[in-house]
Amino acid sequence: MKDGDPGRYFEDFKVGDVYRHGMGRTLTETDNTWFTLLTCNTNEIHFNADYAAHTEFGKPLMNSALTLALVTGLSVPDISRHIVANLGWDKVTLPAPVFAGDTIYAQSEVLEARPSKSRPGQGVVRVRTVGFKQDGTVVIEFERSVLVHSRESAPRRPAPSPH
Repeated sequence: MKDGDPGRYFEDFKVGDVYRHGMGRTLTETDNTWFTLLTCNTNEIHFNADYAAHTEFGKPLMNSALTLALVTGLSVPDISRHIVANLGWDKVTLPAPVFAGDTIYAQSEVLEARPSKSRPGQGVVRVRTVGFKQDGTVVIEFERSVLVHSRESAPRRPAPSPH
């Protein structure tokens, strides 16, 4: 990240770099309910407290797809501000549950960075991202591949109008 331009371009990624993403996010019951409704997930473990009380967890679980979306989102300023496209998520594991009230943080390690064979001026970057609770408990791990612009290929961002 240079010259006041936030985010990384392809040439900024180096294998082995680790980025501790700057923001955390505390999840709420409302987040869980809205996400569950938006995705048409009918598993009552996410929205029926009475049902959830009778499970091993004793209370509603946060939707695991919400955890994946949140941790991906936390990584955007460092990993995907200048991407062309997400290419895939692999090796997704969810080693611990997430509940309303948990604050989630994330970090990513660059595993691969190579020029695209078919798209000059762009590159493929693969990262391993870990999401963890406020106490350090890992709640999700995944690898994500993205196609990233170089500074040369990035579309020009229009300057904000002074009016």
